Order: sequence, then C-alpha cells, then structure tokens
Amino acid sequence: MPLVDMPLEQLYTYQGRNPRPADFDAYWATAIAEMQAIDPQIELRPHGLKTKSAECFDLFYTGVGGARVHAKYLRPKGDSGPHPAVLMFHGYSGSCGDWQDKLSYVSQGYSVAALDCRGQGGYSEDVGGVKGNTLRGHIIRGLDDAPEKLLFRSLFLDTAQLAKIVMGFPEVDADRVGATGGSQGGGLTLACAALEPRIKKAAPVFPFLCDYQRVWEMDLAVAAYEELKQYFRNFDPLHESEAEIFQKLGYIDNQHLADRIKAEILMPIGLMDTICPPSTQFAAYNRIKSKKSLLIYPDFGHEGLPGSSDKIFDFLSDL
Repeated sequence: MPLVDMPLEQLYTYQGRNPRPADFDAYWATAIAEMQAIDPQIELRPHGLKTKSAECFDLFYTGVGGARVHAKYLRPKGDSGPHPAVLMFHGYSGSCGDWQDKLSYVSQGYSVAALDCRGQGGYSEDVGGVKGNTLRGHIIRGLDDAPEKLLFRSLFLDTAQLAKIVMGFPEVDADRVGATGGSQGGGLTLACAALEPRIKKAAPVFPFLCDYQRVWEMDLAVAAYEELKQYFRNFDPLHESEAEIFQKLGYIDNQHLADRIKAEILMPIGLMDTICPPSTQFAAYNRIKSKKSLLIYPDFGHEGLPGSSDKIFDFLSDL
C-alpha cells in the first residue's frame, strides 16, 4: 500500500508534535466558565418543511462574545420524550445543510441539532473584534491577539453550548446525546465531546484541527490548512515567531482536549488523506481514554468513505 504518512503500526503509538501550552487547562476552565455564565436567549422559529415525521425549527442562541449562533433543530412529531438526540457539525467553510438529511435520525425517534459555524456558510454571526491578520481563514483568526481571541475557541464553545441547550430541552434525554461530523465537523465533534462530558457517543470523521505542527512539517499546509502557510509568508517569512505561533495554536488543538472525552468514539480514517493527514488524526485518537474504535480505509483520502455513514447511523442508533 502506498504511504502518505507513517506506517500504520507507528500511527497507533504517535503522540503528536504540536506543543501543549502550560496553562492549557486553566485556559479552557476560564472559557467554559465564560460560556456557562451567558444567558443564551434561546429562540425557536418554526420552519414549514413538508414532513409528517418532524417538527422543524431555526434555533438561535447567544454565544460567547455576544454572537447570535444558528442551528437547525428537528424533533419527532408527537413525541414529548424524553428521547435521544444527535448533534451534527459541518465541514470547513460550509453550513449545517438542508433539513432533509437529518430526518433519518428523526425517524429513529431522535431530536437533531445541526450547527452553523460562525462566519462560514450559514447564519451564525462572526462578531470579529480581533487585532491583526484575518486573511484566508479561521485557524489564524486572532493569532496576533490574546489567546482568548482565537476564533476556534468560540467555535469549540459553540458546540458545547449547543449540546447544553439541547440537553436542557424537556423532550431530550440528556444522558443519551451523540455527536458526529466530518473534517471540520469531525474536529468539532471531538471538541464538543471534550467540553461537554455528558456526550455519550461521538463519531468524528477524519477530523480537522489536530496537530498543526505535524501538518506544517509534512509540507501539507494546503487546502484546509493553507492559511498556516499564508500566515508565515505574509507575516513571519523568516519564521522568527514559529515556536510562539504553534504554542498558541496548541490552545485549539484537539489532541490536547482528547483526554477529557468520556464518550464512546467511532472514528473513520482514510490512510491516504493529504488534507488532514492520518498522523494528525491519530494524535487525537491515541489520547482518548474512553472506549474507542477506528474504521480504517487504507485506499481512501479526504473523501466519501463507503459504508461509513451507515456504520455511524447504526452506532448512534444505540444511544
């Protein structure tokens, strides 16, 4: 089998390259406390999808920094609960998508909440307010400012806040909530399970937002990670601040959050992935202490993984 990364036996023991900030735990303790202190001002606006099985709503809530965050929320008609729920997270630059593809879980008697990430393809606000460069993407948003200004700090907190809101709905059983998503959505699935430990099951698919320094050293800062290269080219061409930059990115690196996860994990990975290299994904997976398993696709990259959606559906149908 051709290799784009290290051999599989090495992947199973790989522990990541990107440094972990010394105050990482305090950073996230402060962030979670900030999120929990917010009055979310929840609003549910009915949406008239022609379905006999679901009630559909545009859900809005106030997140950290005062941004109004949007998600699609669906619940089974005539089922007052409590029943399970699934949280869905989308890929980089996209949106939470159409209503229709959430109905398979509603047919199982589940509620579904699908997040729009701030400032991407949906309706969630990016309220901005950072110093320095904002060119070419969200990984670097706030990199020239205090660590608390990193945009993905807010996005990670949005996932945990959405989980908290859904778990608080009277129709939802807070002990039977799962999460899933691919690429950025996979990274957000890991972050959600780490920051909201009540998540019972999580299925991150080839997760983004892991082990940034490894991506850089593999010369794969392209596509989803291209903004790392552009940051250095435009603002630090001699790499004089390289160590500081990767240290700061460590605050939003899922490998450092992964040991907080209590959920059971099912993670599909393509070993030919040159967008989110396998080693970066294993850096997070290997730190997860809860029950976990992989679906390994030796010949596939960052693309549709045949059968994985069905396996995830079965996995989450047993919440």
